[in-house]
This record gives sequence, structure tokens and C-alpha cells, in this order.
Amino acid sequence: MLIQSILRGKGSHIISVRTDDCVASITRTLSQHRIGAVLVVEADGTVLGIVSERDIVRAMAGVGEPVMRMTAGQLMTRVLHTVTPISTVQDALQMMTDRRVRHLPVLADDGALAGMVSIGDLVKARIAEAEQEAEELKLYVATAG
Repeated sequence: MLIQSILRGKGSHIISVRTDDCVASITRTLSQHRIGAVLVVEADGTVLGIVSERDIVRAMAGVGEPVMRMTAGQLMTRVLHTVTPISTVQDALQMMTDRRVRHLPVLADDGALAGMVSIGDLVKARIAEAEQEAEELKLYVATAG
């Protein structure tokens, strides 16, 4: 299965923040949309980084309460691991495992942001694929006799 199949199902709408948004605002956005990470995007659509729940927790452990006044630009992870719409789900899962990330921006061939997938999206897709394979095998066995 390809990443583009997941995006067709979930859509390509991206929840993002600006570099000057404070952590308090970011946490409200994460909570409101029930997501674990947001991309940090410039007004022209350029992706600068990502802020995840994990980034916020680590900053809280290191800085304490003042972290709530930090901005996305100060807190974001700048090194992005990305996939393309034609990447396989298996390759994306391997990248997440190897790089210890839970969210991957999806970039089109021209570098434009095409969406974002989470570990939950990928696991859901793998389960659906396994269930479909099991049904096909049952049908084959039932009709082969």
C-alpha cells in the first residue's frame, strides 16, 4: 500500500502553526484537533519544522513552566524526516522505527506539502491490508475445493 492511499482516505488537510505561536497556543491546537504534532509553516507555505507532544514534554522537563511562553520557532524540531505519496507504508513504518518519530510530512515530487501521516495512520492501513489478505485467502480456500 502507498502513502497516497492513506491520504485519499484521510485527506491532505494539514494543521499547522507559525514560528511565533507560543507553546500554550500550540497545546490548545493539539488538544482541539486531537493530534500529536503540528508542522511549523511560514506564511508562504514553507515548512520549517515540526512540534510534537514529545518536544513539549522534553522542554517542560528541562525548562519547566517558562516553556509555555516559548515559541514554535524556539521549540520545533528542524530536521524533518519525510516521505512521498508513492512511498510504501512499510518504508514509512521502517523510517519511523529507525528515526524514532511518530509523524511524517508527505512531500510531493515538487517539494510541495501533500499531507502528513502518523504512526496511527500507518498501523491502521497495515491492519486493513492484513484483514483484506485474510478475507481473500478464506475466499480462495472456500472456492478452491
